[in-house]
Order: sequence, then structure tokens, then C-alpha cells
Amino acid sequence: MQSTRRNFLKFLGIAAVKIPTCTSLISLQSCSSNSKLPSFEDDVVLTEGLSYYPIISWGDKINQKEVFGFNNDYIDTHQLSANKLIMWVNHEYAHPLFVSGIERTKEHVDIERSQVGGSLIQVDYDGSKWKFNSKSEFNRGVRGDTPIPFANDIKVLDSNTAIGTIANCAGGKTPWNTFLTCEENYDNNYGERDPNTGQVTKSRLSWEKFYPHPPEHYGWVVEIEPKTGASKKHINLGRFAHECATCIISKENKVCVYTGDDKNDEFIYKFISSSHNNFDNGVLYAADTKNGKWLPLDLELSPILKTHFKDHVDLMINSRKAAKILGATPQNRPEDIEIHPETGDVYVALTNNKPKGDFHGQILKISEKDNNHSSLEFKSEVFVMGGELAAISCPDNLVFDKNGNLWVTTDISGKAIGNETYKKFGNNGLFVIPTKGPNIGQVIQVASAPIEAEFTGPKFSPDQQTLFLSVQHPGEKTKDLSKPTSNWPTGHLPKPTVIAITGEFLKKLTT
Repeated sequence: MQSTRRNFLKFLGIAAVKIPTCTSLISLQSCSSNSKLPSFEDDVVLTEGLSYYPIISWGDKINQKEVFGFNNDYIDTHQLSANKLIMWVNHEYAHPLFVSGIERTKEHVDIERSQVGGSLIQVDYDGSKWKFNSKSEFNRGVRGDTPIPFANDIKVLDSNTAIGTIANCAGGKTPWNTFLTCEENYDNNYGERDPNTGQVTKSRLSWEKFYPHPPEHYGWVVEIEPKTGASKKHINLGRFAHECATCIISKENKVCVYTGDDKNDEFIYKFISSSHNNFDNGVLYAADTKNGKWLPLDLELSPILKTHFKDHVDLMINSRKAAKILGATPQNRPEDIEIHPETGDVYVALTNNKPKGDFHGQILKISEKDNNHSSLEFKSEVFVMGGELAAISCPDNLVFDKNGNLWVTTDISGKAIGNETYKKFGNNGLFVIPTKGPNIGQVIQVASAPIEAEFTGPKFSPDQQTLFLSVQHPGEKTKDLSKPTSNWPTGHLPKPTVIAITGEFLKKLTT
């Protein structure tokens, strides 16, 4: 009997592509010896019909003063012409062993600050490949030491400017074609203020030792202008471990932004702007998925909050506390959020919650009432439950192709890869899941990452014939640079790298 996997590919018109034979789509581990996935190899391993090539790696010069930063994550693009793009790439964090040195000196911290945040680079298509244009006037960094104002001249702790953007995980794009980059685990750099004592806790990287910037200056969504790098931090979208900021225009012509707080037992949020072209005014809501309601984090709409917060800025700084007070539903690490291009349904990656026994996560689907994204009522259901049955664990980043297929990357931690709970999944991977047709919800693995790496930031080229993808933190468990745990892609020192995936499989799937 032919496998469901092969039937799915034939359904999409990919019968001409040679696909490894599997006895069942549900368990990719039952694939024959010809199947390459899942994999523990130290390489980007792809299914038949796909190939890849590198575009840019950590340390490559992007202009006379700056290099491409460390641990590339979210990718987005701005189209200059049919064959020219400005690409934004997040740089989430710096691994001191690779970037600066494990000693905590000001010099080392300065190096780290200069290699996180994000990069704007130009990439051009030469007829066969996308290539980094090292001479473009648009190449520049927006980094951990870049002064960035708060939008609308709002003051946070008596300052209307923050120094740097950090912990940049995923992001989004506005309807007016600017990039959004999200500050996630900022406490690793500057600690966090204890709500009871008011004291700032010590950070993992000890940046506050040399730069005692208030932690309240971080944990925001930052807007980036593609051509100039001009940036600003948005208070109205709340402060927490932002994973993404996915925008859509509602039926009332208001821009709505979906974002998640990537931490155990935190929340899913939605900001509804009063406008279609800015975030200057509006209301931030937290999701009550038990009752299908969006709860307003607003002093007037939720008067109970007046007894806890002195003003709107104080409320936004402490969004987590406000959401808890209102009774929002704790989630299992909400990460990326994407909106189906045809149905408008909202898909949320819930990676895992190990303290609660959820080791594999799930993908949640939210359907707004009347298919209106500014509605305050919704229904939700599990679209895919992670685990061995589905052959996927710890979903993280999401992207839809134009045919409505959901592409998913996974985030099994480096220290967990290969242990008993996760052994059958191999290294982190890239998967595609149809959202319609006879194979709806079936999971197909199409790629596997190098040792200890994860794929992040999947983004299609305008013609959808190329999938740009970040390969983040290969060899992250390395303790000695002379003995790295991965040597991808150089053959010796591992380097975070942006790659391009192409091939007949992708062409058929997205055409």
C-alpha cells in the first residue's frame, strides 16, 4: 500500500520528485533505509528534491565597520525590484566562547553588544542564486549599542531613548512595509527588576555591570525602516518575552498584531490599533482561551487594573502581571504566530512546558468570530499535537506558503537532542503540514539541522521558489574551540548562517 506521504505529494502534483519510501506518514521513523530523515548528521540534510546553499555567515563584513552578527534568527525582506531585496535578520544572542571570551570585561561585553540586534543586508538574484551584495548602501546593523527612541516620545524611567535592541527572536512586518523585531529573553543581558524589592536581579551575561541600563528599556517590539535602519520601540504592544509580532488588517480597517510571550505559563496577546497605518493608539488584549475571549489590558476598559498600575506606561511595562490579574489563560510557551492566507485562522506554536509534563508541544488554531481579527471573541482548537505519533516535537517558527501549507521549524534544546524523550526526532528539523485536502494535519519532515542547531526565521522569496532559513547556534554546547561539537558549515569552526533552500520539491509545492 502506498504511503500517505507519497499520496500527499501526488495530490500536490509532485509525483515526478523522487521521495524516500515510507510505510507511514504518521511515523517517519518507519521509513526505509533509503530515507535520510530524521537525522543526527552534522549537516543540513534535505529530502529528495531539495538542495541548499549559504548566503551569509556570522563574521562576514557587511560594511567597513560592521560584521554580520551572531545567532541569526528571524528573517524578513523588503523588495527593491524583482531581483533585489533588503533582508532583515535578527541576531538573538552572543555565545561568549565564540564571540568575545568567557571573561566578563567591558571589552568583551562591547563586542557582544555590537553583534546582537539585527542586520539589514541586500541580497540579489543572479539568475541561479541569491547572493549577498557586500557593496550595497543599505547594509547596516541595528545593534545592542544603537540608541533607539521610544515611539511617540514616551518616557520609560525618565528616558525617551533606550540603548540598543537585544534578544531579538522572531518578528513581523507592518502593512506599511517596515520590519518588526521582537525582544525576548532580555533578562539574560540586563536582568529583571524584582517586583517586591525593586532591585534588579543579576543577568547571565553581566552586561549591567558595565552598562546599568534599566531592564524596563527592553522586552519591546521594535520597528525598523528597511532603507535607513531608523528604529523605535513600541510601548503599546506590551513588554514581555516577545516571540513575534504578526500583523493583519481587520474588517474595520484596523491593524491587529498577534504576539506571544515565550515562557512557561505566560500568554498570547493581540494589539488592536485605532488605525490602519500606525500603533500610536489602541488596546492590548490577552487571550482567555478557556472562554474564547480577548481581555483588555486597559485602565478604562478593565477598571480593576487601576488599583495595580499608576498609568498606561506602568501597565504596559508590567503586561504579564496585568494579564494574570485579568485571568488570561497560561500557555505552554507561545512562540511564533502566523495567519492562514486563505482562511484567516491564526496558528500559534506552543513549544512545550516541561514542568507540566508537556515535552512536545502543539500547534493551536484560533478562529476569530466572523473571521474578523478585531473581534473580541474566538474559538480555539489543537491543530497538531506534538509527539511521536505526529513525528514532530517542540514547534517553534511558522510560515505559510501561498497555497496554505504550514511550514514549521522545531526547537528541541541542544542538551535534550538525542536523549530518551527526544531520540526518535533526531536533530531539529523543518516540516511541512497541509492545512486542507485529504492530508490535512499530516506532518512531513523535509530537512534536518546540523548538530545542536535549530532552524529559525523561515521566509519565502517573492516568487516562493526559494526558502530563506537561519541555521542558528550549531555546536552550541562547545566548551573548547579546538574541539567544537559541530564544524558546520566551515569544516572546523561552527558558524550561524543564513541559507537558501531550493529545488523541484519546493517549486511544485508552492506553484
